[in-house]
Amino acid sequence: MNGGWRALGLGALLALGIAWLVVSAEPSLPPADVGAPAPGFRLPDLDGTERSLVEQRGKVVMLNFWATWCKPCEDEMPAMERLYQEFQPAGFELLAVSVDDGLEEVLAFRERLGLSFPILHDQDKQAAARYQSFRYPETFLVDREGTLVARFIGPREWDAPVYRERVRRLVESTAGTEF
Repeated sequence: MNGGWRALGLGALLALGIAWLVVSAEPSLPPADVGAPAPGFRLPDLDGTERSLVEQRGKVVMLNFWATWCKPCEDEMPAMERLYQEFQPAGFELLAVSVDDGLEEVLAFRERLGLSFPILHDQDKQAAARYQSFRYPETFLVDREGTLVARFIGPREWDAPVYRERVRRLVESTAGTEF
């Protein structure tokens, strides 16, 4: 009988936890859906300079949420660097948004991998919340007008022909609608 009460108590705690999550969810944030405007944000880069997504209007943007402790995130970074090097001169920007608590590990990570694309620091995870991003890595493509055109959960080999072609079409598109 004691085990039954314990199970009932655990069930009640679980129900309370779920109820708290539902009640505490941010109701004013629209979903980050493909076809919708990309949610705006302003975050510091690793040098402390504030950057915003709005400032990238007119460019195709790859927005990648990641963390230094995420092995799949690390695995995809070299391919992201190659994609960035190939398309950055044509109006492509890659913003890697670290959700790490500390800055030192992010700086060491960038140095160790030799990354040249901008890395932003979302220490309080507010930008990640605006994108409902909590499974890392998670990547969004934003067209020149600021519309979300794709969402990818999990790592990718970003310089594979299929992704290079998608980015190329977006960069060459004036409206960003040929994706």
